[in-house]
Amino acid sequence: MGERTLYLGWQDRGKTRAWFPVGRLDVDPAVPHYRFRHVKGAESAKATGGFGVVAGFSDLHGDYESSQLFPVFQNRLMSPKRPDFKEYVSRLDLDSSAHFTDILAVDGGRRVTDYYEVFPRLFKNDDGSFICRFFLQGLRYTNTGAQEKIEALQPGDRLHVAVELTSPTKHAAVQIQTLDYNLIGWAPRYFVHDLAMALSESLGNYDTRVVRVNPPPYPSEHRVLVEMRSRWERHEPMSGPEFEPLVG
Repeated sequence: MGERTLYLGWQDRGKTRAWFPVGRLDVDPAVPHYRFRHVKGAESAKATGGFGVVAGFSDLHGDYESSQLFPVFQNRLMSPKRPDFKEYVSRLDLDSSAHFTDILAVDGGRRVTDYYEVFPRLFKNDDGSFICRFFLQGLRYTNTGAQEKIEALQPGDRLHVAVELTSPTKHAAVQIQTLDYNLIGWAPRYFVHDLAMALSESLGNYDTRVVRVNPPPYPSEHRVLVEMRSRWERHEPMSGPEFEPLVG
């Protein structure tokens, strides 16, 4: 298993409701070794939304290394000792041997006690191709007809993807639709730019399918897991200044 990278996003729950990448976790599972740094998005979050520093990392320009996983990430993981752990990872389309980076990459590590969310670094293969998995967001904004469409989804069903310039969050978004163009949700906001670039550069050459549908009473944020496969010709994912670490 090679090195892994996860990002930590933070939402301004004030008037902007904007999301910012604020931290980067690099993991070498073989050692193990963990490194955390704030990214430049944290400066924007500080200027716009009143962000300070990620809990447990007092210096915005600090370079933190450890042989143990940092608490801000560890506290977002379910213990494998819990009796419902196997069922939990199953609804993420993983098994009980999955590495924690794979779990957090799909689950997001959301907590009601803070405004953070974990997401993976997108990886571009040598031929420009990539694979991106995520749960549909914003299901509460869809109408009754969309809910019926969601209930009818099956693993393997193909889906349509479209860029939306005006969404319920008042920011650009990536819509996920059924093949008959019924809106059933949105891609996570931190993938929007990269997925939109893929739609542009690949000229619509993509394959997006349902991976898993978790019926109620599972929460809406874990309802529909999808996978998108496409390619970038020139674009480098997550290469904007907001993703750059504040220390080398």
